[in-house]
Amino acid sequence: MQRAWRPAGTVVAIGLALLLTWHVVNGKNGLTVWQKKRTEDQQLRREIDDLQKENARLRERVDRLKTDPDAIEHEAREKLHYAKPGEVIYDLPADPQPGTQPR
Repeated sequence: MQRAWRPAGTVVAIGLALLLTWHVVNGKNGLTVWQKKRTEDQQLRREIDDLQKENARLRERVDRLKTDPDAIEHEAREKLHYAKPGEVIYDLPADPQPGTQPR
């Protein structure tokens, strides 16, 4: 009788080990989910770094526009097309698109 239980117990133990292995890999908090979350975390960290760099660049630009008269003048001339008295502004046409024929 003891000889009959030993192979059955071995089969049950192997089955439980395989079930546990499957659960560790594919379960609710398994390795597959963990890898996806890790990849998502890395992507979000890169996005945060990029946004922090852009924020610092924009903050520097705002500080320059608040304090530097040359930066204010440059912005007014470029964006608003302002000119000093007596100056003439020439607006040149944009470059033609690649692959189009000039007329």
